[in-house]
Amino acid sequence: MIGISFFLGASFGRDEGKWAEYLGETKPRLAEAAGWVRENAAGDKSGFGWYNLPDQNTEELKKISAWLSGYDAIIHVGIGGSALGNLMLHQALLPMYLNERAEHPHFYLADNPDPEKAAAIWERVKGSRVALVGVSKSGATAETMSQFLWFRSKMKDSGVNPDENTLVITDPKGGVFRSFAGTVKCRSLEIPPSVGGRYSVLSNCGLISAAALGADTTKLLAGAASMRKFIETAGSDANPALTLAAIHRFHELNGRPMAVLMPYSNRMETFSEWFAQLWGESVGKDGKGTTPVRALGAIDQHSQVQLYTAGPDDKLYTLINIASRREEITLPQVDEESLVSLAYLSGQRLGEMLGYEAQSTAAALVKAGRPVVWIELDKLNEESLGALIFFYEYVTAVTGHLMGINPFDQPGVEQGKHYTYGLMGRGEYSGDAKEAGEYFGLIKKSEIKA
Repeated sequence: MIGISFFLGASFGRDEGKWAEYLGETKPRLAEAAGWVRENAAGDKSGFGWYNLPDQNTEELKKISAWLSGYDAIIHVGIGGSALGNLMLHQALLPMYLNERAEHPHFYLADNPDPEKAAAIWERVKGSRVALVGVSKSGATAETMSQFLWFRSKMKDSGVNPDENTLVITDPKGGVFRSFAGTVKCRSLEIPPSVGGRYSVLSNCGLISAAALGADTTKLLAGAASMRKFIETAGSDANPALTLAAIHRFHELNGRPMAVLMPYSNRMETFSEWFAQLWGESVGKDGKGTTPVRALGAIDQHSQVQLYTAGPDDKLYTLINIASRREEITLPQVDEESLVSLAYLSGQRLGEMLGYEAQSTAAALVKAGRPVVWIELDKLNEESLGALIFFYEYVTAVTGHLMGINPFDQPGVEQGKHYTYGLMGRGEYSGDAKEAGEYFGLIKKSEIKA
């Protein structure tokens, strides 16, 4: 058993009657969507490579991760799908506050091209043994390549041969990084051409740093494979992935353009960040899609749940709970008279309280007529996380297919990239620079300065 349960009994809100009708109409399309995923993945068509990642050969990954594990520090340069997946795996699986421990290597992610962050990373690692990992499928991502060049120069200035201490993860055949690796003979790993960035967490680019820091990537992939088998063999009425895709599309069509993901675990906070990119870039096209909203229980009970229960009925809520946590804390007996009103907490367990808070939030939402999906993990480990990752990749792909859009491209992102290339002087994008200037000029037509 995978150890994940899906509870969909309250996922329709006030629209249960409409849902029954919609599901009846949509069932044939769900069966067609399942075949669409399976057949295109079998042909390794562009965008569908994530489906086959549980079967990948990890021999080279393990060799290079063992090499990385011998460094004092790893600087991982990437953005979007080349970064969020790493953070998600680390937070969910590795010891908390990893960089405060004596053990090495320490890990630093250079994602956003903020000069203060880049400089601060270098201040932390200079003088130690540093590995530089650059991740870009094309080798053209400006945010990644600019920082890669800067860190490489700092290593060189410090008297280190950067190429002997560099790993690039990129396309197997083309692009700047592939050419660079062939020239300087640094280590390299491949991103399969059929795997898009936001679906790449279970490829080399997502797995490498987790493996170097001690996560069991074999179990991660085994969990993903188990979920794939479950989805492939579950009957249409017992397939939570197909059903949840239909639920998301149903609520979009019925005036709920937002999808809230709210795990009740600090270890799952970055899972919501990862989901937000996966969902937003995949289904937000042609005027369609729902906006991913990140929340963390119980923190956001004190910031967002007022809106959720008493604001507009325009969201689908998914709460994720973990039944058995790795650590548990039993609260002490109250020993001061002034604290006697807190005696009900004595002997309670903190993790159980967090679970009760999740149940309470779910119940309050249902009482308010809001649609709620409840997902419960028996425990959070490599197998269950790998399964949940694969589950959400599948749900995202099928939801896009139900919407009639391509869930694997990102034309809106590409437009912004072209404007950036032009503004930074990349010659073939000079026309984009002019266009960006014209549109930005509309913003600056009216100024109020305080």
